[in-house]
Amino acid sequence: MPMKARPSVLHTWVQSAGGPLIAVPGSELNDWAGVDDNDGPVETWGDYGRACAVEGYVGLVVVGAQHALVLGDEPAMTTYLATERLFVRWAAADSETELVAAARRVLAGEPDWDDDEDLRWEVREPVVLFDSAIPGAEVEPGDRLVVDLDPGEYRVRATSTKDEDNWMILVHLQPTS
Repeated sequence: MPMKARPSVLHTWVQSAGGPLIAVPGSELNDWAGVDDNDGPVETWGDYGRACAVEGYVGLVVVGAQHALVLGDEPAMTTYLATERLFVRWAAADSETELVAAARRVLAGEPDWDDDEDLRWEVREPVVLFDSAIPGAEVEPGDRLVVDLDPGEYRVRATSTKDEDNWMILVHLQPTS
């Protein structure tokens, strides 16, 4: 059973039941089948298996005529900071306020982006972030976060970072033009 998005005072956080999250272009939602069979190894579980096959924090999978961004490795609760174009994935923190502030501090400094977590993603429209186990046609409003991105190409970089009180995975979207 998928976890509900967790609204808060500041942000909406999307949760996973244990697998990766995925940001699918809105017009391609009906093409995402989620888990269509759970017999055999996870890699054979339909679209969900394709998302699980992504190694590392980020990867791309084809959905319809476009690519979707997989946020993998950890089933961490995730939100999006639009001003910073930053997915913040909650690994450990005492509060949302402290975690978001810490993420902004890291981004304002010189983040140590992982060299293996760097890709290009072409975006044509807003994307919908949700648990990749759910079929896109069945994603309820409380299970998703719509991310309104400007069309264009983005450099996607990721890193895991922590300070004394916060541990997070950051995924930054940087326009290439």
